[in-house]
Amino acid sequence: MTTGYVYEPIYLEHTLSGHPENHERLVAIMDLLKETGTLDRLERVPASPISQERLERNHTARYIEEVRRVAERGGGHLDLDTYVAPRSYEAALMSAGGLVNLIEAVLDGAVDNGFALVRPPGHHALAGRGMGFCLFNNVAIAAHYALAERGLERILIVDFDVHHGNGTQDAFYESPAVFYFSTHQYPYYPGTGHWQDIGRGAGVGYTANVPLRSGVGDVGYERIFDEILAPLARRYQPQLILVSAGYDAHWADPLAGMLLSIPGYAALARRLKALADELCAGRIVFTLEGGYHLQVLAYAVLDTFKGLLGDEDVEDPLGPSPRAEVDISNVLAAVKRVHNLG
Repeated sequence: MTTGYVYEPIYLEHTLSGHPENHERLVAIMDLLKETGTLDRLERVPASPISQERLERNHTARYIEEVRRVAERGGGHLDLDTYVAPRSYEAALMSAGGLVNLIEAVLDGAVDNGFALVRPPGHHALAGRGMGFCLFNNVAIAAHYALAERGLERILIVDFDVHHGNGTQDAFYESPAVFYFSTHQYPYYPGTGHWQDIGRGAGVGYTANVPLRSGVGDVGYERIFDEILAPLARRYQPQLILVSAGYDAHWADPLAGMLLSIPGYAALARRLKALADELCAGRIVFTLEGGYHLQVLAYAVLDTFKGLLGDEDVEDPLGPSPRAEVDISNVLAAVKRVHNLG
């Protein structure tokens, strides 16, 4: 099994002191991958800047130029949460381009699967607006690439970040070419992602949201993946699985109220890999979204790589949640009903 990764030093240049989404997130990940010897087992896939043509499949030319101008004049804010540093535009181009390059490597068979360790994150970014720490929507841009240039017809995007990926949902809400599946704390930022939101027009049925109140942990998430995601994926028969991997649903994360553990995250990653092995010749690519407890983030990414490599062991220095998790049977029943799952 060959697992690829993307990482470039430019990703550290997008940073703002005191902001939860800063360069230290990637530093913690890379330090642990090196310390454990895991990085030596991975195949590095170099990033390159995304082209304007590929970028404009998902974003307006006006918005792209706005981000460039803000960075060029020394940085600023797109909104209260979303900053632009002097080199953020370059970092964002390399983030989207890095994910596209990794997907290209997987589709070409150069690597079996992979994880793009990119920043800034992307799943909140809309066509004409950055928000939620996100500038350009990496996973949406990459999906457009695979559809437009690689001849794919069915892509499954799984988003387990604790926040709903409103930008990704919007990008494909009317299209059957991408099935968007999201688990997220609700109601919570950005306030979207109700279970009744299932797509529009030709896209009806190709969006599945599992909105969760705070307090859901390993048992609940595994039920979601086993009872909802797996049957939907088998029905859809994707040719590629992309994962918006946010690790902010961990019980120790400072920005949310979920109770996943690091082994719980590892179990989700292994379920996703198994689905890819079953449905699309193992073609699965993760891309980094949220996660703001540095130790959790580093170990959860490490264990995701272990799962992609086929390792069975899991490293977890924090242990299980100290709080009991809530039951989610009611929301599971609602989602099953709207998606005609028995």
